[in-house]
Amino acid sequence: MTAPVRIPFPVVDEVSRHCLQEAEPETVHIEVHLPGPLDHARLRKAFLEALHRHPRILMREARGPWYRRSYEWELTPEPDAEVVTFAPPGPRALHDARIRALAAAPPLSMSPPVRLEVVDPVLLLTINHTALDGPACLRVLATAAELYGGRDNAPAAPPTRPAEPRQDVPDTPATWSPPARVAHGTPEPSPGNGLLVTELPLPHRPKGCPYTVNDQLMVTTALTIAHWNREHGARPRPLRITMPVDDRPRDTTMPIGNGTRLVEVPYAPRELDVTDMPALLRRTAERTRALKALPRPQLGHGAALLTAPWAPVTARAALTRTLRRAAAPWTSTTLLSNIGRIPYPLDFGEEAGRAHAVWFSAPARMPRGLTVTTASTAGRLHLALRWSKALLGHGDGAHLRDLFEHYLHTTEVTA
Repeated sequence: MTAPVRIPFPVVDEVSRHCLQEAEPETVHIEVHLPGPLDHARLRKAFLEALHRHPRILMREARGPWYRRSYEWELTPEPDAEVVTFAPPGPRALHDARIRALAAAPPLSMSPPVRLEVVDPVLLLTINHTALDGPACLRVLATAAELYGGRDNAPAAPPTRPAEPRQDVPDTPATWSPPARVAHGTPEPSPGNGLLVTELPLPHRPKGCPYTVNDQLMVTTALTIAHWNREHGARPRPLRITMPVDDRPRDTTMPIGNGTRLVEVPYAPRELDVTDMPALLRRTAERTRALKALPRPQLGHGAALLTAPWAPVTARAALTRTLRRAAAPWTSTTLLSNIGRIPYPLDFGEEAGRAHAVWFSAPARMPRGLTVTTASTAGRLHLALRWSKALLGHGDGAHLRDLFEHYLHTTEVTA
């Protein structure tokens, strides 16, 4: 019998593994809405086959002694447990499934670190973010859709944009002081994350404008938080918004794992001027283009040093947690993860049909405490606000949604 294949944890996985917290699990939730019901046995078979088509997802954390120098993933030939479950129907079935997606991560000790819960006609995926990210798991689901429905689920070609020369980040505010935090609203007594999802029209852009929908979403997020903080009496401070950048192909060669790198888009308080929206959008577009073009490790250069095997993982884990607490005041204000247009049809065949809504949500641990995740399907924008209950309550989430919708509309300039 051959020994199982082992893969050392990449930098992102190891840092996440060092900093796990039971109170706020590192889960990514993906919610796919279909027009029709699914055949349960057929879906289970298709999803299992999709896992085998992307064998890197069939992994668990390998056991090792306390003095080991690195964590390792162990690839498995089959899942360790049933991955697909079916919730009984009921008026609160989807609500309860969402709560489960935020409250408990699939264990790293069992392969694969993902579960698929079906609340007909909704598919709800929960991912342990220490192992995988949303785009990678969506790739696996697209394969399952093709196997289930027998229809082509190849990704659509990305929008073509003219190549631009590499440039330095222009006119960027200094980042020597800690950025603004999202002001406290009405926290809830229970631990964990809260979630609100909504569907909005895609914002209009004039033809030939120099900015993208992603830039409009970035401006909307900045204006929303600045407004929220003003309402709650917070002193104006610079904002820094983390933006994941994903350069992976979307076809079946897509590497499975955590494949995004993080960049931070800064704003000085004086820049968030809605009276000159074209200038704000242009400035944002210049910054995001330049940041995307800069070569940079996924979590920066410091993370690579922390995860080098110079000491046992237990020692480096303690150091990483200490440094993370010390750096908390310099953590970015929030995270905006724009998945963009869903590249796959997610077509499950004649009865179940093609997805008409797809939501993602990213973890929202303190000190950030709020994440904004967007995707577009069928010409609509699907927004998920996720927050730490130590920072906000459900009413706060609803107000932030209303502010987001308002400011998204203000980005629809006509000149």
